[in-house]
Amino acid sequence: MTARYFLVLVLIAACSVPVLSQVSLRTKLGQMVMVTVTGDSLEESSASMDTLKRDLSENLVGGVIMFTWSGNLKSPEQIAHFTGELQKHAAVPLLLAIDQEGGSVARLSASNGFTATPSAYDLGTVVNQEGATRANAATMAGWFAQTGLTMNLAPVVDLNVNPTSPAIGALKRSFSADPAIVVQHAGWFIDEFHKQGILTAVKHFPGHGSAASDSHLGFTDITTTWSSAELQPYTQLMAAHAVDAIMTGHLYNATIDSLYPATLSHATITGLLRGRLGYSGVVISDEMSMKAISSYYGLDEAMVLAVKAGVDILLYNRNRDTSGNSLARRVVDVLERSVREGVIPESRIDASYARIMDLKGIVPTAVPFPVAAEVPHELMLTNYPNPFNPVTTFQYWNSVDGQVVLWIVDMLGRTVSTVLEEHQRAGLHSVRFDGGRLASGVYLCRLETGAGSAVRRVILLR
Repeated sequence: MTARYFLVLVLIAACSVPVLSQVSLRTKLGQMVMVTVTGDSLEESSASMDTLKRDLSENLVGGVIMFTWSGNLKSPEQIAHFTGELQKHAAVPLLLAIDQEGGSVARLSASNGFTATPSAYDLGTVVNQEGATRANAATMAGWFAQTGLTMNLAPVVDLNVNPTSPAIGALKRSFSADPAIVVQHAGWFIDEFHKQGILTAVKHFPGHGSAASDSHLGFTDITTTWSSAELQPYTQLMAAHAVDAIMTGHLYNATIDSLYPATLSHATITGLLRGRLGYSGVVISDEMSMKAISSYYGLDEAMVLAVKAGVDILLYNRNRDTSGNSLARRVVDVLERSVREGVIPESRIDASYARIMDLKGIVPTAVPFPVAAEVPHELMLTNYPNPFNPVTTFQYWNSVDGQVVLWIVDMLGRTVSTVLEEHQRAGLHSVRFDGGRLASGVYLCRLETGAGSAVRRVILLR
């Protein structure tokens, strides 16, 4: 082994291995929680006794999902202000998510300052043209970039097996009954979001398209209607390295697990998805208060079963538990107790934390995130996608006005590109970087501001 190659390995290891022992269990658990919030700003939510602002200060939340019905999405300007508020109050950059499939499931629409969008069925079955799907996805991704949303809980990759399926086919949420067409259109959709630095989540594993009932409303059994063909979109998109995250469906399939629905099933998530299909990324639950779960399992029981099954992020469409207290706090409390009592191994939590940090593009170089409740919001540096080819978008939060320098160095410390060097106002900033003239490899992005400095490992893969 040459001295230079050894140095590269050491630098990669130093930049990429999370120091899990230096992160509190509660901080790790907080990253596994995604909740919604009431109102169109943190000030309004605080006035209405929503606990999210306090939960963010205590590292109890890793993501926020927004809805029109909860008053979160009123206009492009309001959404941009709100997402900036949320990120400012979070110690770790949040996943700020909505469901923006197009058609009937579109949180951004003509009703709040955007435009109507076609359904997946219209794009995949009626039109079935790459240009149309890409143009629609690019438009929606632009809305995300404009407003500070960072994750789209879409596209749906369920096959249109049953056109009258109440949750999928009847709502035109599936591109097609043909797996190849679903893979094509989902791939184009994802690619356009990736071009603008937005994460996506494919859903609903292992396949909701054949169901004769709706998991929002109750028990949904796909045992006799589901086929392994419904796994093809997942396997092919994974093979193309297009999958950021996978959302589970609350679907019962006795041929996979005779006891639990997919979200609570170790056989489905750890056995099938991670084991047989080889998936190593983030798994997000579908909304945990849907009747397919909440009618049969208690709140605490369901969250423990889901984490034991292999779910990384628990998704809730509220932030109040049945007693009116913080739901995020309850999730962290229950899971922490389960770890302390040996019900859930802490290694299981560590695995989820590492996957979530990787999804967020955060690679700690020392103490990853403060353990204390009081967290200074001085500096943050992320980028997406990472690895990239050849374009990526850097995003950073700077707490002071002043000179900002962002540059790329190779693993021997030589500057290979100055991305920007200018005076900027404090706040959240983003800049697009084209590494087209660089060779494939591992680089370090360095950020220097009046608030301090940050370093991030980036990988250019051709």
